[in-house]
Amino acid sequence: MALIQSWRWYGPHDIVSLDDIEQAGATGVVSALHHIPVGEAWPIEEIRKRQKLIEWNEAEGRPRNLKWAVVESVNIHESIRMGLPEREAHIDNYCETIRNLAACHIDTICYNFMPVLDWTRTDLAYRVKDGSKALRYDATALAAFDLYMLKRPEAEAEYDTETKARARAFLEGLTPKEQQSLQNNILAGLPGTFDVIGIEDFRSFLKKYEGIDSNRLKDNLKYFLQKVVPVAESAGIKLCIHPDDPPYPIFGLPRVVSTEADLAFLVNAVDSPSNGITFCTGSLGPRPENDLPGIVRRLGHKFHFVHLRNVQRQEGGSFYEADHLNGSVDMLQVVKALVEEVRRREKEGQASSLPFRPDHGHQMLDDLNKHVPFPGYSAVGRLRGLAELRGLMLGVAGDYSILG
Repeated sequence: MALIQSWRWYGPHDIVSLDDIEQAGATGVVSALHHIPVGEAWPIEEIRKRQKLIEWNEAEGRPRNLKWAVVESVNIHESIRMGLPEREAHIDNYCETIRNLAACHIDTICYNFMPVLDWTRTDLAYRVKDGSKALRYDATALAAFDLYMLKRPEAEAEYDTETKARARAFLEGLTPKEQQSLQNNILAGLPGTFDVIGIEDFRSFLKKYEGIDSNRLKDNLKYFLQKVVPVAESAGIKLCIHPDDPPYPIFGLPRVVSTEADLAFLVNAVDSPSNGITFCTGSLGPRPENDLPGIVRRLGHKFHFVHLRNVQRQEGGSFYEADHLNGSVDMLQVVKALVEEVRRREKEGQASSLPFRPDHGHQMLDDLNKHVPFPGYSAVGRLRGLAELRGLMLGVAGDYSILG
């Protein structure tokens, strides 16, 4: 039983190569078939093609010391989140994908249930003190976009007078180019695509969610789980939901995987070893009431995958992504709790390992001179994060067997 060092790879177009990942010391690759439209089933031949690419070095005619360990993500069609009649066909396709991944001996699937946007940041190149670039969520900037660029009708009633004034002043301080950059940054998080959606398309998506509150979204999540978890359990697949990012409602959209109570609801909705959690410290971390080491101790038995990154909380719900060991998340206590969970599994004779990856990383050193198409996923910052986390885990565990 070990914590498996893993690395997210976006496929052949990723500027970080598989050779780079091997040299970083990771053995697990986290990848997905982004070219297949959301809602369609993943064919076995496409899965095997990606798997061979990851696990076999064609140029040198040898196996790599890499395994496709986690699928992140098999994205969920919006009809499932909205509870529309056509969700049945998309759920059937999801179940087919589960079976096809199992046939290829890939046993862990990460997914999320965030409406419309997969993740949201207002700045993709925020300069931190050492000159590297980080991702940032600025609550005032988001309000400025929501109120005065998107002009969402309900927004006026959702923000107080002081917030509106700050948002107006913020927007007036931006050049037209900076306003366009803000819009692009916010609308870059559509699941299953690397494209930035237009503001009119975004308004159309939001309109479809009218009348869907958190209770209804939770009902739709439970319905999805009741359909897919038995299939996953039968196939030997572990499903693990990723928390909301950021972990609070935005643009009037409900968020239902943001707190420990939300995670408890999820795992209790369908009692199965296949119904689990992707524990992401960076997504849960912006809420100070989320006791991350405590969540590990209380719900760690349901963890199938772990994302480790840090955030520095700022006023009003803002935050930026800090160094992996520095920030508002007590990474030492989190890692201690994770090591305890792994040791508990060992004592109970559980055979499966727990993959983790350094989630995001600062753009730094020579990566500052490169175009990074996937924000947060440059090489050097994640290499630094993986090295720091690896050292912390070894120091806490006092045993090299903790890492795989």
